[in-house]
Amino acid sequence: MYKENKMNKRYIVTLALVLSALWVLMTLYQNYNGEPWTRDGQIRASIVQITPRVTGQVVAIYINDNAKVKKGDLLFEIDDSMLIANLNKASAAIKQSTALLDKAVNEQRRSERLEALTPGAMPVLALNNLEIAVKIANANLEMAKATKEETLLSLNFTKIYAPTDGYITNFHLQVGAQVVANTPVVALIDENSFWVEGFFKENDLQGVKVNDRAYVTLLMHDDQLIEGNIKSISYGIAKTDGSTGNDLLPTVNPNFQWIRLAQRIPVKVKLIDIPQNIQLRVGMTASIKIIKSV
Repeated sequence: MYKENKMNKRYIVTLALVLSALWVLMTLYQNYNGEPWTRDGQIRASIVQITPRVTGQVVAIYINDNAKVKKGDLLFEIDDSMLIANLNKASAAIKQSTALLDKAVNEQRRSERLEALTPGAMPVLALNNLEIAVKIANANLEMAKATKEETLLSLNFTKIYAPTDGYITNFHLQVGAQVVANTPVVALIDENSFWVEGFFKENDLQGVKVNDRAYVTLLMHDDQLIEGNIKSISYGIAKTDGSTGNDLLPTVNPNFQWIRLAQRIPVKVKLIDIPQNIQLRVGMTASIKIIKSV
């Protein structure tokens, strides 16, 4: 009798443990299903590529690598001596073109007065050529003015300013280095554009909508919770199978037919009320938990 009671107690304890485990698993599943969560998140931000618009030698640098800058801060300067020489040439060309235009106008007016006093004194062809000469001289003057304006713009572009508040990163430029127009030389991270991008399984995003609340923890600050809102949910990801391979045939990766792998969909989270002791940096690892709205 004692053994039977002991066995019954074991069965009861075992059953209670199993039921407790099932209850815990069911609770976890419901929470996970109702509140999707991922550790596959990263800090992102808008990155401005600082690109000089003129070619030349760097003559002055006012920043260091990983420096914080404000919008309008002077970053570096490019040698402007050649552009100043070009500006002087453009100014001289304007004076020359103005003089040639005055000469062409005077010749045209003189011929027109002579023709008015003595009809037939000037051939029609000569009058037409004089009129064309005035138009050509006027066009040359406009071209000279445009050249000067272009040179003035290039002179302004020799000073490179920060287009927004942010952080300089990967800066290796030195005085004396040659920069090329339209070639990026340094990256500027916009400090007002940070967001978190998380990759959720597609079957976890059912019912998730833009503006749903989200909570983010950073690997570097795992003891602090940052609140945010869903900013957007991606409408597409790159296709892995079907790309063109050898002999112009599609490349198809083998997979197990009895396993359906869920794709990972990017979700952007806008952070709000970021703690002052947390400095966001592009590429930091983050965990994201979404609270679905009812």
